Amino acid sequence: MNNKLLISPSPHIHGGDTVEKNMYGVLIALIPALLVSLYYFGIGALLVTLVSVGCCVLFEFLIQKYLLKGRLTICDGSAVITGVLLAFNLPSNLPLWIVAVGALVAIGIGKMTFGGLGNNIFNPALVGRVFLLISFPAQMTVWPKPGITRWAFFPSLPAGTDGLTGATPLSMIKNHFGQIPDYLDLLLGNMGGSFGEVGALALILGFIYLLWRKIITWHIPVVTVLTVAVFTGMMHYVNPQEYASPVIHILSGGLLLGAIFMATDYVTSPMSKNGMIIYAVGIGVLTSVIRLFGSYPEGVSFAILIMNAFTPLINTYVKPKRFGEAVKND
Repeated sequence: MNNKLLISPSPHIHGGDTVEKNMYGVLIALIPALLVSLYYFGIGALLVTLVSVGCCVLFEFLIQKYLLKGRLTICDGSAVITGVLLAFNLPSNLPLWIVAVGALVAIGIGKMTFGGLGNNIFNPALVGRVFLLISFPAQMTVWPKPGITRWAFFPSLPAGTDGLTGATPLSMIKNHFGQIPDYLDLLLGNMGGSFGEVGALALILGFIYLLWRKIITWHIPVVTVLTVAVFTGMMHYVNPQEYASPVIHILSGGLLLGAIFMATDYVTSPMSKNGMIIYAVGIGVLTSVIRLFGSYPEGVSFAILIMNAFTPLINTYVKPKRFGEAVKND
């Protein structure tokens, strides 16, 4: 009788989760926001999404096949998610060649430079978005008005198109001009901005689905939003004429999109629940500080990338209890 002791690395019990299963679950959660963006921004949102996703998948395939010469992973859904999230962070009238540049940066620099999925330090979609914002600030800050440009796509909007474009609510707050949409419009998405971030209600539905499927936990999204609500609420209480209400900060801009779908990225967020809370508080504080006191009206992308850099440090000092570790009785 062979009584050999077999030792293998953990996990020893398979929970049924796979990369593909979780990735495609996230894609399903993004469908409501995509439908809202198509309703308000039409063909522009569709073309930007298709180009972004197609280029992300293509660039990952080319890099893996001809540069890294490793196993192809384009079918695991991660490149598709990067493409969708990158598109969601862009104006619907952005020239398509700029979208392709953003996809190349997101995949080539944000993901594959570090070795691919599971090794990247920063969220790839946000790397691409911030690169485009810094490199093409004029094109990245022209926002089509919802509904008006539904059935048209403008690769470049010349001067004199003010009737087709408008400011985001956060820009109106920052520069003290314009009529901020009411709460119902903010909730439904009838406002200017990156087309994937405008549908607050649709993003919340996606969040509920992710919780139901247990793809993410509540810690990062809820704590991030609560931190922004507390910070901006205090400032609004001190000076309501200067600072907008926390409801406006929650429902406008990329807060919900970032907190639900990008800050929760498995690779770039902490492993422990306490670490997630610290990470989320940092994102909320940085977002609030940039929005209220910085030059940019929006700060979610920068806040998440900064806290991505702190994730290894958080994982080092805030660790979950080891499986089987004895509890000390004082």
